[in-house]
Amino acid sequence: MRALVLALSAGLSLTALPVSAQTLQCGPRERVLENIAAQNLSRRVLGLAGQAVMELYAEPEGARWIITVTLPDGRMCLLAQGQHLEMRDEVFPARGTRS
Repeated sequence: MRALVLALSAGLSLTALPVSAQTLQCGPRERVLENIAAQNLSRRVLGLAGQAVMELYAEPEGARWIITVTLPDGRMCLLAQGQHLEMRDEVFPARGTRS
């Protein structure tokens, strides 16, 4: 799971959030959290990316998931969503290295 947090945080840190956030689906954090809770999704991963907070929410069985980012101004934005989340504790080697 640590590898997932690091990978997601690294991806967010490479993204120009102030520019891309203008085209993302965003809303007040409390309203977005109400919507997430209504879908039976709960927070599974939390990470920092500069001044933003990245969170991954998933159903208990991992059938559906979403990744959000909360910006310093209080907006929460949807970054990605999908199905079939599998949480792993293993560490994946960097590309080109042997394990």
